[in-house]
Amino acid sequence: MNNTEKRHMGLKALNRVSNTGIYILLTVISVVWLIPFVFIVLQSFRVENTYQVGYVIPKQWGLQNYINLWNSDFKRWYLNTLIIALAAAVFQTIIQLCMSYTLSRFRFKLRGPLMRFMLILGMFPGMLTMIILYRVLSDLGLTQANAVPGLILVSVASSGMGYYVSKGFFDTIPKSLDEAARVDGATRLQVLYKIILPLAKPIVIYTILTAFMGPWGDYVFARYVAFGTSAGYNVAVGMYSWLTNDQINRMYTTFCAGGVIVAVPVTILFLCLQKYYVEGVTGGAVKG
Repeated sequence: MNNTEKRHMGLKALNRVSNTGIYILLTVISVVWLIPFVFIVLQSFRVENTYQVGYVIPKQWGLQNYINLWNSDFKRWYLNTLIIALAAAVFQTIIQLCMSYTLSRFRFKLRGPLMRFMLILGMFPGMLTMIILYRVLSDLGLTQANAVPGLILVSVASSGMGYYVSKGFFDTIPKSLDEAARVDGATRLQVLYKIILPLAKPIVIYTILTAFMGPWGDYVFARYVAFGTSAGYNVAVGMYSWLTNDQINRMYTTFCAGGVIVAVPVTILFLCLQKYYVEGVTGGAVKG
């Protein structure tokens, strides 16, 4: 066996060892990451008592906590969250993809400064605008019990500023396709929804998922807008109200059941669409 073959076998053995170490590390991280979720699921089926306990496996199993959810305001909170998330997903996706297509395909005066301005403006945390946004929504009567349309308005208002990932994906699609369609008499809108969007399915799904997830898990701004009125709560704000000192002992297991119900649809979405999600992120990072 010559030196080249020995070196090749040594590299293969090294790669095998390193891959094994990586797999072990990822397995450990996955187990640690999943432990809290497993704990919440188990606690949601515990019916011997409703307060926090020092053990994980329930002594008595049942669906009483899920029945309690159905008999509480959770249905209203869940519906509010679903309405906000679906509306944001639809309108954000439409606005963001139109903006991305425009910036990718059109060349006009101040295009560059506009892109840089939106990119820089997006670097500032949204917390800085909370006070003025609340004042605007309050003047429009879109707070507390009417917080749902107010939260939809805030979620959709700045959608175009998230153009950069979608624009990067559109930049990878040859412009010759647009030109060929235009020669055949297609309008710009027809080019977008008949040619570009079918080719850009990963970025469309990525945009929908990210737009949906923002309002679905929103707590800070939703609490700021819908304070004190249960009818305007989303699930995050509503369920947090169960963790106060006077309610946590009788609502803890119901809170865990609510956490499971909230997590299930999002988990299913990501499991079904993770392929497109990854393709959208990586495809949009090729160009900017």
